[in-house]
Amino acid sequence: MSEVPEKDYQGAKIGMWLFLFTELMLFGGLFILYAGSRALHPEEFHTASRELNVFLGVANTVILLTSSLFMAAAITAIQKGSKKLAMRLVALTIACGVFFLINKGVEWSQKFHHGFYPNGPALAHSPAGEPIFFGLYFIMTGLHGLHVLAGTLLLCVMLVWLARDRVRADDYVSLENSGLYWHLVDVIWIFLLPLFYLAA
Repeated sequence: MSEVPEKDYQGAKIGMWLFLFTELMLFGGLFILYAGSRALHPEEFHTASRELNVFLGVANTVILLTSSLFMAAAITAIQKGSKKLAMRLVALTIACGVFFLINKGVEWSQKFHHGFYPNGPALAHSPAGEPIFFGLYFIMTGLHGLHVLAGTLLLCVMLVWLARDRVRADDYVSLENSGLYWHLVDVIWIFLLPLFYLAA
């Protein structure tokens, strides 16, 4: 009689928290770089931030906060054995991730169209701080966008696993870890919003 291998749920959670810590270290370094650059060019950062679309930034914040609500509800649903509800909620979280990326793509295309990027025509004769601002904007929001894309793809995998009962009421740690990653992505954006869109 073959034995069913034990799964190290606690180890999986600890591993996920360690991974999230490395992500915080990555963005933490960028936040320090931003703080130093802004301290050197406060007026230019304030002027450059006016070129960003605050409405799109706030809209993306609402989208991600809503997605976190869906994700948390999905985990609660699978814990209670509601597979179909959990699948719907994960699908809604995925949809939010897609909407966020579309929104960000529209915003980026507008900036490139109007020349607001490092060495772009709109910044050719601007004070040094403004190209630095937009350089950090594209690096940090771009890196965050890649994390949203990775999280969205990860949740697509979770949706398939839910459908195939690889994630279920008695084995949902992979979905829970995916949710932790998704919440981290949301928290990082909450810091990016005021740094770039509301810089004063």
